Amino acid sequence: MANEQVGLLMFQQHQLKMINLPALGSILLPNVGGWASTLTMAGQVRNQDGTAWYQTIKKPSWNPPNWAFGPAWTALYSGMGYASYMVYKDCGGITDKAVIPLALYGSQLIFNWTWTPVFFRMHLIGLAFLHMLILDAAAAVCAVSFYEINPKTAYFMLPYLGWLSFATCLNYTIWQLNKDKKSDKDKE
Repeated sequence: MANEQVGLLMFQQHQLKMINLPALGSILLPNVGGWASTLTMAGQVRNQDGTAWYQTIKKPSWNPPNWAFGPAWTALYSGMGYASYMVYKDCGGITDKAVIPLALYGSQLIFNWTWTPVFFRMHLIGLAFLHMLILDAAAAVCAVSFYEINPKTAYFMLPYLGWLSFATCLNYTIWQLNKDKKSDKDKE
C-alpha cells in the first residue's frame, strides 16, 4: 500500500511539472479581468419582467443573442492570453524586448475591461463608442507588436480584432438608435 501511495504521489508531481503555469496564467488573466468587469452588468442585461436597461434600449436586428457573448469573450480572452504567452516565451521572459509589446497588451486589456462599466453600468453609449475606438487602436498596435515578435500570434489576435470591429459597429448602431432616449441619470 505504501509503495502505491509513493507511486501515485510521484505521478501527481510529474503531472504538475507538465503544467505550463506561465501559459495557464496568461490564459486565465484576461478571463479573470473580463469576468470581474461583467460584475458591473448585474441587473443591466436581463430580468424576468423585461425592464433591465439592455432589454429596453433599441438594438439592431443583427445584435447577437445575449448567451453568445460569454463563450465568444472566453475564447477571445484565452486566445489573446496565449498570444501574450508566446511573446513572453519568445522574448525569454520579461526582457527589454518584451516590455513594450506586453505593456501594450496590458493597456489594451484595461481599455477592454473598462468598456463594460461605461456601457452597461453608466449607460453612456456614445462615450462607450469613443472608448471602443481607443480600444480598437490599442488592440491593433498590440497585435502588430506581437506579430513582430512571433507572426503566429496573428492566429490568436486577428479573431479578437475582427470581433472588436463587429462590437464597434454594434456599439455605434446602438448609440445611433438610442440617441433620443434619456439615460437613467437624466431622469433623476
